[in-house]
Amino acid sequence: MEESSCKRQCEPWRVLEFYSGIGGMRYSIMKAGVNAMIVEAFDINDLANDVYEYNFGHRPCQGNIQTLSAADLDSYCAQAWLLSPPCQPYTRQGLQKGSADARASSFLKILELIPKSSQPPLMIFVENVVGFETSDTHSIMIEMLAKAAFVTQEFILSPLQFGVPYSRPRYFCLAKRNPSSFQCPLFNNQLLWAPGPLLDNDANNMVNECKQPQESYDQWLPACEPLENFLEFKNHTNQVEMSSSFKLTTIVSIEVSEGDEGNGSDFTSASQYFVPLSLIKRWGAAMDIVYPDSKRCCCFTKSYYRYVKGTGSLLATVQPKTESEASSLEERHLRYFTPREVANLHSFPKDFRFPPRISIRQRYALLGNSLSVAVVAPLLGYLFTEPS
Repeated sequence: MEESSCKRQCEPWRVLEFYSGIGGMRYSIMKAGVNAMIVEAFDINDLANDVYEYNFGHRPCQGNIQTLSAADLDSYCAQAWLLSPPCQPYTRQGLQKGSADARASSFLKILELIPKSSQPPLMIFVENVVGFETSDTHSIMIEMLAKAAFVTQEFILSPLQFGVPYSRPRYFCLAKRNPSSFQCPLFNNQLLWAPGPLLDNDANNMVNECKQPQESYDQWLPACEPLENFLEFKNHTNQVEMSSSFKLTTIVSIEVSEGDEGNGSDFTSASQYFVPLSLIKRWGAAMDIVYPDSKRCCCFTKSYYRYVKGTGSLLATVQPKTESEASSLEERHLRYFTPREVANLHSFPKDFRFPPRISIRQRYALLGNSLSVAVVAPLLGYLFTEPS
């Protein structure tokens, strides 16, 4: 038994990455420090695969996951499957058709392959939107995992709980197959709303905290960094005071570091990120506006930059010197967060790059479909850790 345990610690875990997107899951397992090897990644999106290949030097298998057989998956001898299936069947804005939605079929197909596999994984990780946990797809998943001798621990967590000023709560399912087990078995087959088990806290003291739904994440905000730590626009004016009694907190010009051409932004024109006055006048009341010193911004969706309502926060580059002073939206010089800044808020590493041919709108769309490395990394670290 000791020899087997030593061998497992010395050899990297063999991992399959489904719905790999632009590499958020892979970055997460790297950040977690897990000794793992991605033996294959799968995604049907050509542009996402371009970005993945650009950053990792390997192009994911591009094709319909539904064509995979149990024998195909067995051939990889993978011990862990990481999945971030389409979220559209479960979003609040969607039709919420669940398993009846055609976009859910590939995930259901993968679940069906588990009992048919001669080498089923020891661990499974699933990420999706809040709402998945109440869907019929979730019920099917939990039932199939239980029949295949898996025990689960489920979480709903936000980057705000990890010091990142980004409100993006997501559902996560961690599953381990017998005889593998979790470090904190007290939470087996339960849904948790706080990251206690990931932080190696005393399990008995965090039971109530973890089981209570987060009606508000305000309690986590004091520990969050300000948004200015995630911005790429450089302020060389030291918050110059303006004649209108407002101060400039982010200037229009951009300082470009050498080699930054593909890091998420198009530096040919800074003005492209400022919100047109026509949109401010029409949709101003519906905009979520934040400042560089804010400690929360809203989730960026794949429609950010195409639409301003409900797709993500806008940054006010001019703000009152005092809270008592009011200003019109036009005076605040609203701008979109750049793709690089959105990547920063997703906690992607600084060396993450987009191929130059990927357009600005495409970058926003790809990032909107990605995940938070700050949240997923500790979850994967917890999943891959064996009890001592």
